[in-house]
Order: sequence, then structure tokens, then C-alpha cells
Amino acid sequence: MEKAVVLDQQAIRRALTRIAHEIIERNKGVENCVLIGIKTRGIYVAQRLAERIFQIEGQRVPVGELDITLYRDDLTVKTKSHDPEVKGSEIPVDLNGKTVILVDDVLYTGRTVRAAMDAIMDIGRPSHIQMAALVDRGHRELPIRADYIGKNIPSAKTERIVVTLEEVDEIDRISIYE
Repeated sequence: MEKAVVLDQQAIRRALTRIAHEIIERNKGVENCVLIGIKTRGIYVAQRLAERIFQIEGQRVPVGELDITLYRDDLTVKTKSHDPEVKGSEIPVDLNGKTVILVDDVLYTGRTVRAAMDAIMDIGRPSHIQMAALVDRGHRELPIRADYIGKNIPSAKTERIVVTLEEVDEIDRISIYE
């Protein structure tokens, strides 16, 4: 049952604009940056960030898609191959020496980000890896933090944070569910 709408379409747009400005400022531009969206909704958040950065800087940032399925630590050993392969990922540029900004909709335990970092390191050797999340809900199980956060939403472990995006769900909204 939906408890509350935390961010509506305009609030999401404002959060993404702020994150875009923070990325530009922290990296002193975006010449060496690559945005990598973690499937599924992270891809759309990354694309939106790239568009905001272009509107602000007039410079395009490459955007990639990362599938972390084979890197998750909740898969059994039998289903993992000895040489993991990133399937369904599309990385448009060589990541060696780049600043990779991993993008996801919700940062929770940190396990998804850990899996994404493992996948990135199998693809190339970036000079830096940063993290952008539309929502940080806390409850970390690993020592991982986001460099860029749209909104901190403290929540109980029993609650769910649901991000709906126009590209997938036909509406932009972030809600808390019981």
C-alpha cells in the first residue's frame, strides 16, 4: 500500500539538474566522464543526466548500460561461470583512464553497486569510479556511499521505495510503500 509520494515529476527533474551541476563541478567539466546506468531504471536516470549536462555545458557525455546479473552475490555458485561475462551491457567507449559515474535509481544495501564495480573492472580500468543515485534510502550492508544523491529518504527495512519513470512506467514518481 502506498504510504506517501516523496518526489513528483518536478522534484525529480530538479534533483537531476542539481546532480548534473555537481558532476560538472566536482570533475571540473565532463571531458573525461562516462555515465553508466545500472539496468533497468539507472539507464534512464543516466540518459536524463547526460541530457541535463549537455544543456548546461553544451558537451555530450557518453552513456552506457550495465547488466550486473552475473555479478550479483545472491546467485548460487552453480549459476556463475568461472569467467563472468557482462551480457546485455552496452559500453560506448573505452573505460581505461576515464571517470566512470555509475548511475542507479535507488541506493540501498550497496550490493548492486559492488556488483557494478566488479563488472566495470572486467571491462576496463577507469581512473575513478563515482556513484550517482536518485534516492539513498540507507541500510548499507557494505561500505559504499553515493557521491551524488537526488534525495535521502530514510526508511524502515519493511518499507519499499518505488521509483517509477516515464520511460518504463509512464509516470515520474518516487513513493514509499508499506
